[in-house]
Amino acid sequence: MVLPTSDTLVTYPQGAVGSASRVIHVEIRDDGRRAVLLDTTAFHPVDHAWPDQGPDRGELVADGSSWPVVDCVVGATDGTTLYLGGEAPVRKGTDGWAFVVVHLLDGDGPAEGDDVVVRVDAAHRAALSAGHTGCHLASLALNRALAGRWKKDAAPDALGAPNFDALAIDTTVIGEFGSVDRYRLGKSLRRKGFGTEGLDTDATASIVNATLAVWTSTGAPITIGADGPGLTDRRRWICDLPGEQAEIPCGGTHLASLAGVAVSVHLDLADVDGTPVLRMETRVDVPSPA
Repeated sequence: MVLPTSDTLVTYPQGAVGSASRVIHVEIRDDGRRAVLLDTTAFHPVDHAWPDQGPDRGELVADGSSWPVVDCVVGATDGTTLYLGGEAPVRKGTDGWAFVVVHLLDGDGPAEGDDVVVRVDAAHRAALSAGHTGCHLASLALNRALAGRWKKDAAPDALGAPNFDALAIDTTVIGEFGSVDRYRLGKSLRRKGFGTEGLDTDATASIVNATLAVWTSTGAPITIGADGPGLTDRRRWICDLPGEQAEIPCGGTHLASLAGVAVSVHLDLADVDGTPVLRMETRVDVPSPA
């Protein structure tokens, strides 16, 4: 039972929804699921360290048989043990460790050495990609709308505005054609210089949506820059917006352009255990397939 010594090669960053792959490791986990490692895969796994975008759906196919992938996660191995998700005792990129895409199956599956075809649910991938692209755009537009509330210098975002999104984010959940972000407006953020008094969510949403309308009207192309084909190679979301280019570190999947895309947000405030929380719900509408 040989475990890999290098990262899984991944093709999903460039939009692939299928790959010809070879099974390099199979093991049965304690919960009875079959963990399958491939040399190359189009499957996007969920990353325990930042699980904002969930895993792809799909199947592995070989010799007339198909096996649904019930989950897909980032794993790590030191060559002797395979760790899944939060089990890993080291961070991604640690020397001497391989970081892998683990396809989890119920019951039977392919064997080590088998050639398989990876088939990703393209409709589900497209819906999540739309949600992730909209999430990035909305966060940039929100940062710009709130820029005047900072009383101290704050680290800038990809477009130069104070990065409220990075400094206040509590959780992000990316779903089909949208996302939900929650920001904590507590004492820590106020000490960093952000003024929370009199925040009008409707007025702020109007400003955000006006910015998003200008950006999406360009139909700008979106690309993923990558330092290499491995799972842990650094990747960046790149979008040419009017007069400026946004570049954000990102390991997820995205739309190929803003052509025909509409993005809008709704903002509301809530009190969570005594701390004000700003909630941003983002909706993405995309052209219907021809």
